[in-house]
Amino acid sequence: MLLQTVLLQTMPLTQALLHVAIYTISGLALFGLAFFIMGKATPFSLRKEIEEDQNVALAIVMASVIIGIAMIIVAAITG
Repeated sequence: MLLQTVLLQTMPLTQALLHVAIYTISGLALFGLAFFIMGKATPFSLRKEIEEDQNVALAIVMASVIIGIAMIIVAAITG
């Protein structure tokens, strides 16, 4: 019964690829916007602190924020 339901709910490949492209573009746009806001919210240069000053703690915090934002975007897209 479950297999019949899954087979009846399938969509054409072109429509599925279009959905994937739309979700990818919207997810990347939201991710870029969040990263831009994070960069503007800090009173210092993120690039300088991470690359030149070798601030590992800031890199770890930024990586955790990026992962958290990615998880939020995935949850929002998948419903």
